[in-house]
Amino acid sequence: MKRLLLSMVLGLIVAAPVRAEDQAAGPSFRRDVMPIFFRAGCNAGTCHGSARGKDGFMLSLFGYDSAGDYFRIVQEVPGRRVNTAVPDQSLILLKAIGAVPHTGGKLFERDSDLAKTLVAWIEAGASDDVGSVPEVTGISLPKQSVVFKSIGQQGNARVTAAYSDGTTRDVTALSLFGTNNPSVADIDKSGRVTAKGPGDTTVFARFNRFTVGTEAIVLPSAEGFVWPKPPENNFIDRLVFERLEKLRIVPSELCDDETFLRRVTLDLAARPPTVEEYEAFMADMAADKRARKIDALLASEDFTDYMSALWGELCRVGSNDYTGRGDAHKPANAFMAWLRDQIAVDRPFDEVVADMATAVGSTNTDGQTGLYTMLIHDYALNPKVFASDFSQLFLGVRMQCAECHNHPFDRWTMDDYYGLVSFFSCVKRKPGSDGRDRRVIFDPTAAPAKHAVDGRPVPAKLLGAVEPVGGEGDPRRALAAWIRDPENSLFNRNIVNRLWAHLLGVGIVDPVDDFRATNPPSNGPLLDALAAKFVEHGRRLRPMIRDICNSRVYQLSVEPTPSGVADTRQYSHAMVRRLRADVLVDSVVAITGVPKPLPMAPTGTKAINYLVRNQYYQLTGDFVLDTFGQSGRKSVCACDTKTNPSLSQVMHLFVGDTVRTRAQTAATSGVLKKILDDNSTPERIIEAIFIRVLSRRPTSTEMQAMLDLVANNKAPAIYEDIFAGLFTTSDFLFNH
Repeated sequence: MKRLLLSMVLGLIVAAPVRAEDQAAGPSFRRDVMPIFFRAGCNAGTCHGSARGKDGFMLSLFGYDSAGDYFRIVQEVPGRRVNTAVPDQSLILLKAIGAVPHTGGKLFERDSDLAKTLVAWIEAGASDDVGSVPEVTGISLPKQSVVFKSIGQQGNARVTAAYSDGTTRDVTALSLFGTNNPSVADIDKSGRVTAKGPGDTTVFARFNRFTVGTEAIVLPSAEGFVWPKPPENNFIDRLVFERLEKLRIVPSELCDDETFLRRVTLDLAARPPTVEEYEAFMADMAADKRARKIDALLASEDFTDYMSALWGELCRVGSNDYTGRGDAHKPANAFMAWLRDQIAVDRPFDEVVADMATAVGSTNTDGQTGLYTMLIHDYALNPKVFASDFSQLFLGVRMQCAECHNHPFDRWTMDDYYGLVSFFSCVKRKPGSDGRDRRVIFDPTAAPAKHAVDGRPVPAKLLGAVEPVGGEGDPRRALAAWIRDPENSLFNRNIVNRLWAHLLGVGIVDPVDDFRATNPPSNGPLLDALAAKFVEHGRRLRPMIRDICNSRVYQLSVEPTPSGVADTRQYSHAMVRRLRADVLVDSVVAITGVPKPLPMAPTGTKAINYLVRNQYYQLTGDFVLDTFGQSGRKSVCACDTKTNPSLSQVMHLFVGDTVRTRAQTAATSGVLKKILDDNSTPERIIEAIFIRVLSRRPTSTEMQAMLDLVANNKAPAIYEDIFAGLFTTSDFLFNH
């Protein structure tokens, strides 16, 4: 069967009538009957489309296997589910109309169009389609955005499918509908959209295996709204502000210099600014000092360390010595050293990924081969798991669903999945020079992956392509060429979205590794523009990050305007973000000047550079990192890193040794003692402590509260309490 595509026109317009020639033709099993099971929910995952079926009857999920479904409906139990002698007594009809007991309940009325089509097909002999049946061939959305000016306003969605014979057909009555946010806009089973509340969302329609959506914007009242025309630093500001003006949301003001300095230093260097950096920045009166600070941080070793650590974490680089899996400490160090070298010279990131994809050689010495042992911590390379992880990590596409059935919420088919797997089915690992080493090799005799339904071999095929890559030799070369292709929008959009999420707190597509039709970007033009700029920059990371950090949007205050209070996805204000566990630990060390030992790591190792070793009962090997949500590198999912607060974190900050013992050392022989020695008045001491810990001066209210504490308690112990106490504040624990 040819590859299906869908052309679904989702517009809030009056539905067109079904064409006369479509009505005159006899019902087709694939064209007319299969959509009935889809619309009624019969082949959904919660019903007969589940892996084991339901109540003794199974259908393919959302109808991906028409031939198999025809057999199960008509031939598996002859005369029972379909009764051509007495069509009205067919079990598939009786169950659906509620005439006999049915676990799924009544699905439609006997006089409905769905029932009439089903009966007409049975009366005609319940035959399978013979010869070529027109298939769906394309997708288009002439109306990508609909604006409702008031709550309660409605519109009708029409879904149109275009077929391989050049015809089109209104399939609204055969489609399923949904919304990503019913509190903004809801859509009923007939396709009627109703504005519910101010904001933006996506309403979508599904037919066959395809999903298409349209943006629904419900405007708040225009009363009192005045667009302030904020200055724009670059293209990012223009696209974000255009969106905010359309939604009638006023952006926040710029953050102050103290906030900016701490924010950008934490984001790019994984540490707070030093006192010297603070004083120099605050004394600088030049208009371009923020841009120069961004450039200095991007050129720093700290940035290289941090960016390498972030990608190392996503690539699951960890050390488990003597497992025989090629993930011992030596190959882990080789992989991280190679990755850091690429980041240090700002090598185009598509080339970095392409080198990893085509890697062969020793994991002890050829660092790029580490992807084939670190991404899969197992004794043998599983090409299915590897392909899914590769796609999720570097393309932002979760392909796992397509292993057993066509993806229920995206365009990917089982052919796409097994075509991707076949790029890696030729990769093998064998013992290397010592017990830690594994050699990654290309096996020219390896067969491509086999399709799960019919067992046929599926040659290597790029995602979205119709034909396999062809050619002789290692198919990964074609995959690498595709990764390096500037027109590869999957790669471009995924990388810039991950960078944006790191710097702004939430991705334009969120979760960042879940691009699909039913999870559209919050600002599509912005994502497209970032991807285009990424290509313009030669697909290098530093220029892209520079653009984002120099934007006014990145530098906005966390304090929302009245119209932006409810905004969580349009970047009208900065997001408050809890520090990652490793950044938090390194920040405590940097501020107190007292190092933290990490298990089986050299003294002075930063937490961001720490490679998990001998985990035992812990996720990361370190209790503090575990407590604050450091990724255990169990998967490539960005969600493995946790930043949500917990009671155990609070207790650790108050009574654990991470802060208290370091504060004591700082007070007796370290940075706090120096602050006390260098400053003669309580005001100057308190100010110096605030700058050291929070990278800002205290407010007048805070200063008075601290002075009251000092007046009622003994020095220097009270200063140690203040110093330690600031580590437990939200101002320290969060980037804001």
